[in-house]
Amino acid sequence: MRHLSALLACSLAAMAAMASAKDAPAAASASASAPMSASARAAAMKTLTESVKGKEGKKEVKAPVVVAPTAREKEEAAEVDLSERIAARLAEMRATQAARAAARARRAAVVKAAPPPPPPVARGTHWSYEGDSGPANWSKINVDWGKCGNGSRQSPIDIRDGMKVELEQISFDYHPSSFNVVDNGHTVQVGVSGGNYITVQNRMFELQQFHFHRPSEERINGKAFEMVVHLVHRDAEGRLAVLALLLERGAPQATIQTVWNNLPLEKFETMQPTILLDPAEMLPARRDYYTYMGSMTSPPCSEGVLWLVMKQPVQASPAQMALFSRLYPLNARPIQPGNGRIIKESN
Repeated sequence: MRHLSALLACSLAAMAAMASAKDAPAAASASASAPMSASARAAAMKTLTESVKGKEGKKEVKAPVVVAPTAREKEEAAEVDLSERIAARLAEMRATQAARAAARARRAAVVKAAPPPPPPVARGTHWSYEGDSGPANWSKINVDWGKCGNGSRQSPIDIRDGMKVELEQISFDYHPSSFNVVDNGHTVQVGVSGGNYITVQNRMFELQQFHFHRPSEERINGKAFEMVVHLVHRDAEGRLAVLALLLERGAPQATIQTVWNNLPLEKFETMQPTILLDPAEMLPARRDYYTYMGSMTSPPCSEGVLWLVMKQPVQASPAQMALFSRLYPLNARPIQPGNGRIIKESN
């Protein structure tokens, strides 16, 4: 404040000097002797203050000094930037993994909640008498062969304790006929032309074909025979009747020899001889028989088959039996449960 007062006094003196230079000498003398009024001093003080403030406000503002980063600072900055980018990438990967895990969990929940698909429907056609395609698995090979596994009237059976009753005699109307022979992969089968019939239980059945099994499929009081011939018949309504001729070793059998003479050289090949064959020549002298209701003994094991098993065996020579055994040493279905079925036998 003291400095400001001194500066003010100097300024006033200077102003007074400038005024005296412009006025007349007389006026200058008068003014010099007269004292400055209070208002004049206040105005002069205000002017001086504003002048000083203006000079102070016009002081030059210097720009800040920018210092270039050192190599160490640059390296640290780069490390920080790299760490930040790595952290961001890891966070992104964790988010992706979490999303995938959630998607897998949703899919697993859907699969667990969904019912299991149904098993594929079995439609196989290959069957045999042993191994995986043998009788124990026939019902699993094809869905249409279910009776082979769960049927209640299956064949063959062990014929025991037959009810001896007055059975009507089977009426045979067989005659010499044309025929064909085929090795169908399961047995030797002989197709016979039409016109050969049996009549039983007031129904007429026409002979369709006959074929061979080794050993015999059916048993009589536990006894099996070396071979059996099954003659398959059908009536007008499609019902089946099978006549079983049990074979034992003995004299040669003429009809069987005719079949062997015309065996095809290859499986599934059919031989069509020009000669005739008479099925009646295979029949035993006695016509007593057992009868029961059963099934076919090969897939599809259809039930509702009338079985007629002749009690007297038919003879065939050892050579004739040996020939068949070379082709089919075993082609017989095992014995099936009787399940309380009624078995009748003629007196």
